[in-house]
Amino acid sequence: MHGLGGTRHTWRHLIGPLAATHTVIAPDLPGHGDSDVPGGDYSLGAHAAALRDLLVALGHTHATIVGHSLGGGIGLQFAYQFPERIDRLILISSGGLGPQLNPMLRAATLPAAQISVAGLAYLPRPLIRRLLPALSVLPGVVARQDARVVADALHGLADAQQRRTFIRTARTVIDWRGQTVSATGHLGLLEELPVLLAWGANDRTIPPRHEHAFARRLSAPHLAEIADAGHFPHETAPERLLPPMQAFLDSTRPFRYAVADQHGVLPQQSDRTPGSTTRPAEGEPN
Repeated sequence: MHGLGGTRHTWRHLIGPLAATHTVIAPDLPGHGDSDVPGGDYSLGAHAAALRDLLVALGHTHATIVGHSLGGGIGLQFAYQFPERIDRLILISSGGLGPQLNPMLRAATLPAAQISVAGLAYLPRPLIRRLLPALSVLPGVVARQDARVVADALHGLADAQQRRTFIRTARTVIDWRGQTVSATGHLGLLEELPVLLAWGANDRTIPPRHEHAFARRLSAPHLAEIADAGHFPHETAPERLLPPMQAFLDSTRPFRYAVADQHGVLPQQSDRTPGSTTRPAEGEPN
């Protein structure tokens, strides 16, 4: 699962090697790339349900979920909503692990974002590729290693529908202060799920301390820090990311969900978003 504003092509360096031993499915998120826009719901829950529907349509009952950035947040949401369908979880520079976020992405949620993003998207791609590395010395700007990837993503937002999807999706998980959705309240549900955390040591989009803090709260995390990489290690350093991914897949057993195992690990009501009310069925005691 790719990140916000991305497409399935972000995985082009990993699909071939992984497909030698696994079935690999790399979708465009709803409203991204070649996928149709969603029916109005751009939330993590809706994206997780769309992923479930895709697996069902393709005849797969369960899968290892690999998610980058927003896709990591979707993977975490998928594990929470559909634990019976997940084997393992690989989070690459994942969202949903803390509030801090690059100011450029926070700005995408402001009222004038449509105009600002359109202005950047229509700049010539070579110009953006030259500007971003020069600006990388400033706080809050993308890492130098990510300049080409970000320039290509911005170029894709020249399409008005892609731009609307980008902003509407961003506003479901981000506001001007940072990330608004967190998976930390559901960590108990991941206790037995094999999880690989991978990130670039020079990530300027989501701070690496999110992965460090998340790892401390898991009982047996698998970790892969990619030196001299930014927010997109799967694009800028795939040769260093692929070995820990393959080792993780080879060395872990698929998770198998049992309802009894979840007793006592569900988050308290204050941790749930949104809240819920349960009404007993007719004839059942209150």
